[in-house]
Amino acid sequence: MNRTFVVAALATLVSGAAMAQSSVTIYGRLNLTLESQDSNGVKTKVMNNNASRLGFKGTEDLGGGLKAGFVLEHGFNPDTGTPAASFWGRQSEVNLSGGFGTLRLGNFISEAYFATSDYISMHNHETGTSSDALYAYIGRNTNKVAYRTPEFVKGFTIEGAVSAGEGGGRVRNYDVAVNYNGGPLHVGVGYERAGSAKQIAVSALYEFGSLIVGGMVQSDRNAYGVGDRTNVRGSVAYIVGANEFHLNVGKASNYSDVTDSGALQTTLGYNYNLSKRTKVYGYWTKVDAERNTGYASDYSSIALGVRHNF
Repeated sequence: MNRTFVVAALATLVSGAAMAQSSVTIYGRLNLTLESQDSNGVKTKVMNNNASRLGFKGTEDLGGGLKAGFVLEHGFNPDTGTPAASFWGRQSEVNLSGGFGTLRLGNFISEAYFATSDYISMHNHETGTSSDALYAYIGRNTNKVAYRTPEFVKGFTIEGAVSAGEGGGRVRNYDVAVNYNGGPLHVGVGYERAGSAKQIAVSALYEFGSLIVGGMVQSDRNAYGVGDRTNVRGSVAYIVGANEFHLNVGKASNYSDVTDSGALQTTLGYNYNLSKRTKVYGYWTKVDAERNTGYASDYSSIALGVRHNF
């Protein structure tokens, strides 16, 4: 009995020491909307997934200011219980961080996108049918190596990434993001390149107390193989208590090689926060596309949803 007690006590001490050096967090989001959609006059009623996910992330303290970390994130459809893509398709990375910054390897979304389009689309965080339909995403998420600097000054960081070609005729993809978060002002610059296709976007957001105003300008070249294009987007949010009122408007010019190829997107949204983790919300979004556009043509949706984070 004495030996058993000693072994158990030692195991507890070792386990406690290990737990003090590392941590693993389970997190996720379930986000569903009921929608009435109209695509070129064809009307449907659907339940739509808005980037629901389940994730695991953790860090280990290696000493001397060095840490190892990982993220595994799975996208799924709560309405059917099926995977939204490959099992860890949303994110799967290992990283090392310290005073030198952060080195990341694996599969993850372009930070150029997070710094610009995703940041200013506040009402549903760039998910579902109301996400930015006009933004040109050129980055490739897989086979990536990225480096993020430490803060040069408070709130200022740079991250650059490259996706290996790995044969098969694929070209290397590059993306760079610059972020500044200083009190009420947030500024982001994002650049992506894949062969002859490239894009650069600049966004800014300012918080005037309850009123938040944001905007973005993006210029892309051969993103869809039909010349150059510019698109702009503005967003306004008014937050009072648990209530959020949102307006987003985006306008894309014609492609330089194609006439009548522009588009306009308008979104009105309302969120009510039941808690810090749960909200109910609704929105109306509409894309007006010209006849030669490369987008998903004329489209609109009226949606009611629930989002819960854990």
